[in-house]
Amino acid sequence: MTTLSPASPATSAVAVAEPPARFRNLLFSEWIKVRSLRSTPWTLAITTLFVIGSAAVAALAEIDDLRTMSPAARPEQGFLVFVAFPAAGYWTLILVAGSVGALTVVSEYSSGLIRTTTMAVPARAAVVLAKAVVTAALWTAVGTVISSGCFLVSQGILNARQAGVPLTHPGVLRALVASALLAPVCALIGLGLGALIRHSATTMVTTAFTLVMLPPIFSQSARWSAAVSHAMPVTAWKRLVQNWAPDPHALAYSATVPGSWAVYALWPLIAVVLAAVVVRRRDV
Repeated sequence: MTTLSPASPATSAVAVAEPPARFRNLLFSEWIKVRSLRSTPWTLAITTLFVIGSAAVAALAEIDDLRTMSPAARPEQGFLVFVAFPAAGYWTLILVAGSVGALTVVSEYSSGLIRTTTMAVPARAAVVLAKAVVTAALWTAVGTVISSGCFLVSQGILNARQAGVPLTHPGVLRALVASALLAPVCALIGLGLGALIRHSATTMVTTAFTLVMLPPIFSQSARWSAAVSHAMPVTAWKRLVQNWAPDPHALAYSATVPGSWAVYALWPLIAVVLAAVVVRRRDV
């Protein structure tokens, strides 16, 4: 019979330390969380079809109007660029992107998964940054598909009345880029609000109020009110999509193209930074 000799203290004291998680591992983990949700592909598909469909409906309505117009009364082709990006469809995209962006954070707090995440990765700011990168990449891809689809479908319909515009038309490329980036901008704003509030219903209401209901409250007749209105992502999107030169007699204070691009950059940046700061200072 053989006897087992006890392990030496030197052997038993050897500990295997796992290497810390790399940022690419965090990205892969966040992508798995997004991809594993059954609602994600359905939400993206339905939203894409709805927004592109609204562009087709707007173009068909414009065709009906053009049939009854005289050649002298027909609008310039530059105006028809805006038909490709109807407000009804993009209001929906704003709400969906903001809500899904908020859920990437809020869902973990409501399910308790955030405790497991923070135990595995104590660097909470890195987790938030990984969520932001995955969210921005996903919604940039979705926004690009929607923006391109809206333009191609609407201009294909308008070409039947020789009213379509090519991609090289002034303002078209800017409108395409602005419409594509609107989705990730709103998604990152929702992510930031989710980290700040951490309550599902309150976060959804706050996101909808901030992105959709708040901008129309402020007019452009007073300097302070116009400044607040121009600082909103929706107002910036409208200015970037519309190919027009501001009329000083029509509006006292008009938004500028550089200022609108700055709004696109500052809102998601501030939202992600605040989210990273908040998760580091709060308990799970």
